[in-house]
Amino acid sequence: MPRPDRIVRLKTVLDRTGLSRSTIYRKIEEGTFPAQIRISINGAGWRESEIDRWVADPARWRPVNDNVAPAARQPRREFDPDEF
Repeated sequence: MPRPDRIVRLKTVLDRTGLSRSTIYRKIEEGTFPAQIRISINGAGWRESEIDRWVADPARWRPVNDNVAPAARQPRREFDPDEF
């Protein structure tokens, strides 16, 4: 039976990657680091498997379809009241 994917918080990600907090968030925006997932109203974390994949090969890491970084998503459209 496969091991369930754990959710790790920022402190664990900082320890495992050796990156600073600001570097992690910059890399998320660039699409070169796994994006966070929302785990509660005020909490977020990362899939442990994605962090492990990034640590194994940071230069070649790319997001998988279900964990796409915000920079790789299509931009949000502005609300246009004339459309309705």
